[in-house]
Amino acid sequence: MAGQSNHELSLFSAEELEFIAEDEIVDIVPNLKMGPLNFISGDFGPFTPQIVTQVPLWLAIALKKRGKCSIRPPQWMSVEKLSQVLEAERDSQEMSDQLPFHYVEISRLLFDHARDNIPDVYMVRSLIEDIRNVRFHKVETDLEAFNGRTIAVKIKNLSAMEVNIVRPFIGRALQAFYKHDSPELIPDPERVSDRRPQVVNNAPRRQLRR
Repeated sequence: MAGQSNHELSLFSAEELEFIAEDEIVDIVPNLKMGPLNFISGDFGPFTPQIVTQVPLWLAIALKKRGKCSIRPPQWMSVEKLSQVLEAERDSQEMSDQLPFHYVEISRLLFDHARDNIPDVYMVRSLIEDIRNVRFHKVETDLEAFNGRTIAVKIKNLSAMEVNIVRPFIGRALQAFYKHDSPELIPDPERVSDRRPQVVNNAPRRQLRR
Protein backbone atom coordinates (compact mmCIF):
# COMPACT_ATOMS: atom_id res chain seq x y z
CA MET A 1 0.00 0.00 0.00
CA ALA A 2 2.76 2.42 1.06
CA GLY A 3 0.33 5.30 1.40
CA GLN A 4 -0.68 5.20 -2.26
CA SER A 5 -4.24 4.92 -3.50
CA ASN A 6 -5.09 2.06 -5.84
CA HIS A 7 -8.05 3.04 -7.98
CA GLU A 8 -8.99 -0.60 -8.53
CA LEU A 9 -9.36 -1.20 -4.79
CA SER A 10 -10.75 2.16 -3.69
CA LEU A 11 -14.47 2.68 -3.27
CA PHE A 12 -14.27 6.33 -4.29
CA SER A 13 -11.85 8.31 -6.38
CA ALA A 14 -9.73 11.06 -4.85
CA GLU A 15 -11.92 13.62 -6.63
CA GLU A 16 -15.09 12.14 -5.11
CA LEU A 17 -13.60 12.27 -1.61
CA GLU A 18 -12.61 15.88 -2.17
CA PHE A 19 -16.16 16.66 -3.30
CA ILE A 20 -17.49 15.26 -0.01
CA ALA A 21 -14.86 17.13 2.01
CA GLU A 22 -15.85 20.45 0.42
CA ASP A 23 -18.83 20.60 2.80
CA GLU A 24 -16.47 21.07 5.75
CA ILE A 25 -16.73 24.51 7.38
CA VAL A 26 -13.72 26.85 7.26
CA ASP A 27 -13.00 30.46 8.20
CA ILE A 28 -12.55 33.14 5.55
CA VAL A 29 -11.69 36.83 5.70
CA PRO A 30 -13.78 38.61 3.03
CA ASN A 31 -12.61 41.75 1.28
CA LEU A 32 -16.09 42.67 0.08
CA LYS A 33 -19.40 43.71 1.60
CA MET A 34 -22.27 41.41 0.66
CA GLY A 35 -25.51 40.15 2.15
CA PRO A 36 -26.17 36.53 3.15
CA LEU A 37 -26.05 33.78 0.54
CA ASN A 38 -28.89 31.27 0.68
CA PHE A 39 -28.26 27.66 -0.32
CA ILE A 40 -30.02 24.35 0.23
CA SER A 41 -27.29 23.42 2.71
CA GLY A 42 -27.82 26.63 4.71
CA ASP A 43 -27.39 30.39 4.80
CA PHE A 44 -23.90 31.91 4.94
CA GLY A 45 -22.97 35.51 5.56
CA PRO A 46 -23.44 38.43 5.63
CA PHE A 47 -19.93 39.27 4.49
CA THR A 48 -18.06 42.30 5.83
CA PRO A 49 -14.49 43.23 4.90
CA GLN A 50 -11.88 41.93 7.37
CA ILE A 51 -14.52 40.20 9.52
CA VAL A 52 -14.01 36.43 9.84
CA THR A 53 -16.94 34.43 8.47
CA GLN A 54 -17.56 30.69 8.39
CA VAL A 55 -18.53 29.08 5.09
CA PRO A 56 -18.26 25.62 3.46
CA LEU A 57 -14.93 24.90 1.88
CA TRP A 58 -16.41 24.84 -1.63
CA LEU A 59 -17.74 28.38 -1.18
CA ALA A 60 -14.45 29.55 0.31
CA ILE A 61 -12.60 28.21 -2.74
CA ALA A 62 -15.09 29.84 -5.13
CA LEU A 63 -14.68 33.23 -3.44
CA LYS A 64 -10.91 32.81 -3.27
CA LYS A 65 -10.70 32.13 -7.00
CA ARG A 66 -12.51 35.44 -7.62
CA GLY A 67 -10.21 37.33 -5.29
CA LYS A 68 -13.04 38.02 -2.84
CA CYS A 69 -11.48 36.54 0.30
CA SER A 70 -8.53 34.85 1.93
CA ILE A 71 -8.90 31.45 3.60
CA ARG A 72 -7.71 30.84 7.12
CA PRO A 73 -6.14 27.39 7.42
CA PRO A 74 -7.66 25.21 10.17
CA GLN A 75 -5.84 25.26 13.50
CA TRP A 76 -4.55 21.73 12.96
CA MET A 77 -2.74 22.88 9.78
CA SER A 78 0.08 24.57 11.67
CA VAL A 79 3.66 23.37 11.94
CA GLU A 80 3.37 23.20 15.73
CA LYS A 81 0.16 21.14 15.77
CA LEU A 82 1.23 18.80 12.97
CA SER A 83 4.58 18.19 14.67
CA GLN A 84 2.70 17.14 17.80
CA VAL A 85 0.46 14.83 15.78
CA LEU A 86 3.43 13.25 14.02
CA GLU A 87 5.17 12.63 17.33
CA ALA A 88 2.01 11.08 18.78
CA GLU A 89 1.61 8.84 15.71
CA ARG A 90 5.19 7.62 15.99
CA ASP A 91 4.94 6.95 19.73
CA SER A 92 1.86 4.73 19.59
CA GLN A 93 0.44 1.94 17.46
CA GLU A 94 -2.99 3.50 17.94
CA MET A 95 -4.24 6.00 15.37
CA SER A 96 -4.33 9.58 16.63
CA ASP A 97 -7.72 11.28 16.84
CA GLN A 98 -6.26 14.79 16.59
CA LEU A 99 -6.94 15.20 12.87
CA PRO A 100 -10.32 15.59 11.14
CA PHE A 101 -11.83 12.73 9.14
CA HIS A 102 -11.09 14.53 5.85
CA TYR A 103 -7.67 15.94 6.76
CA VAL A 104 -6.07 14.63 3.55
CA GLU A 105 -8.72 16.09 1.25
CA ILE A 106 -8.95 19.43 3.09
CA SER A 107 -5.19 19.94 3.04
CA ARG A 108 -4.95 18.98 -0.64
CA LEU A 109 -7.69 21.45 -1.60
CA LEU A 110 -6.04 24.24 0.38
CA PHE A 111 -2.64 23.46 -1.13
CA ASP A 112 -4.19 23.69 -4.59
CA HIS A 113 -6.28 26.83 -4.12
CA ALA A 114 -5.00 28.78 -1.11
CA ARG A 115 -1.34 27.96 -0.64
CA ASP A 116 -0.54 31.68 -0.32
CA ASN A 117 -2.73 31.73 2.82
CA ILE A 118 -0.86 28.86 4.54
CA PRO A 119 2.13 29.87 6.70
CA ASP A 120 5.18 27.62 6.20
CA VAL A 121 3.30 25.81 3.43
CA TYR A 122 6.20 23.55 2.44
CA MET A 123 6.82 22.39 6.00
CA VAL A 124 3.08 21.84 6.50
CA ARG A 125 2.90 19.73 3.35
CA SER A 126 5.93 17.69 4.40
CA LEU A 127 4.51 17.02 7.88
CA ILE A 128 1.18 15.88 6.47
CA GLU A 129 2.95 13.49 4.11
CA ASP A 130 4.99 12.11 7.01
CA ILE A 131 1.82 11.61 9.06
CA ARG A 132 0.14 9.81 6.18
CA ASN A 133 3.09 7.45 5.76
CA VAL A 134 3.28 6.65 9.48
CA ARG A 135 -0.45 5.95 9.63
CA PHE A 136 -0.35 3.67 6.59
CA HIS A 137 2.53 1.75 8.10
CA LYS A 138 0.35 1.13 11.16
CA VAL A 139 -2.50 -0.09 8.98
CA GLU A 140 -0.19 -2.46 7.13
CA THR A 141 1.09 -3.80 10.47
CA ASP A 142 -2.49 -4.42 11.64
CA LEU A 143 -3.35 -6.19 8.39
CA GLU A 144 -0.39 -8.55 8.80
CA ALA A 145 -2.29 -10.10 11.72
CA PHE A 146 -4.94 -11.43 9.33
CA ASN A 147 -5.53 -15.17 9.31
CA GLY A 148 -8.26 -17.64 8.49
CA ARG A 149 -9.89 -17.15 11.90
CA THR A 150 -10.38 -13.40 11.43
CA ILE A 151 -14.07 -12.54 11.18
CA ALA A 152 -13.90 -8.77 11.73
CA VAL A 153 -11.37 -5.96 11.87
CA LYS A 154 -11.54 -2.85 14.05
CA ILE A 155 -9.14 0.01 13.41
CA LYS A 156 -10.07 3.23 15.19
CA ASN A 157 -9.67 6.82 13.97
CA LEU A 158 -9.05 6.12 10.30
CA SER A 159 -9.41 9.05 7.92
CA ALA A 160 -11.74 9.06 4.93
CA MET A 161 -8.93 8.26 2.49
CA GLU A 162 -7.62 5.44 4.68
CA VAL A 163 -11.08 3.91 5.05
CA ASN A 164 -11.59 4.22 1.30
CA ILE A 165 -8.46 2.18 0.59
CA VAL A 166 -8.51 -0.26 3.50
CA ARG A 167 -12.17 -1.33 3.55
CA PRO A 168 -12.32 -3.02 0.10
CA PHE A 169 -8.86 -4.53 0.68
CA ILE A 170 -10.01 -6.08 3.97
CA GLY A 171 -13.16 -7.41 2.35
CA ARG A 172 -11.22 -9.14 -0.41
CA ALA A 173 -8.64 -10.48 2.02
CA LEU A 174 -11.28 -11.99 4.30
CA GLN A 175 -13.04 -13.54 1.33
CA ALA A 176 -9.77 -15.07 0.17
CA PHE A 177 -9.12 -16.52 3.64
CA TYR A 178 -12.61 -18.00 3.83
CA LYS A 179 -12.27 -19.49 0.37
CA HIS A 180 -8.89 -21.02 1.22
CA ASP A 181 -9.72 -22.31 4.71
CA SER A 182 -13.42 -23.08 4.30
CA PRO A 183 -14.21 -23.51 0.61
CA GLU A 184 -17.58 -24.98 1.48
CA LEU A 185 -18.66 -21.51 2.67
CA ILE A 186 -18.06 -19.98 -0.76
CA PRO A 187 -20.76 -20.71 -3.33
CA ASP A 188 -19.42 -22.73 -6.24
CA PRO A 189 -21.31 -21.99 -9.45
CA GLU A 190 -20.78 -25.55 -10.73
CA ARG A 191 -22.02 -27.09 -7.48
CA VAL A 192 -25.01 -24.78 -7.44
CA SER A 193 -25.93 -25.77 -10.97
CA ASP A 194 -25.61 -29.46 -10.06
CA ARG A 195 -27.99 -28.96 -7.16
CA ARG A 196 -30.71 -27.42 -9.27
CA PRO A 197 -33.72 -29.72 -9.51
CA GLN A 198 -34.08 -31.43 -12.82
CA VAL A 199 -37.40 -30.77 -14.53
CA VAL A 200 -38.98 -34.04 -15.62
CA ASN A 201 -41.04 -33.83 -18.77
CA ASN A 202 -43.41 -36.82 -19.04
CA ALA A 203 -45.20 -35.54 -22.13
CA PRO A 204 -44.96 -37.78 -25.21
CA ARG A 205 -42.21 -36.82 -27.57
CA ARG A 206 -43.18 -35.48 -30.95
CA GLN A 207 -41.73 -37.52 -33.76
CA LEU A 208 -39.50 -35.74 -36.21
CA ARG A 209 -40.81 -35.13 -39.68
CA ARG A 210 -39.13 -36.97 -42.50
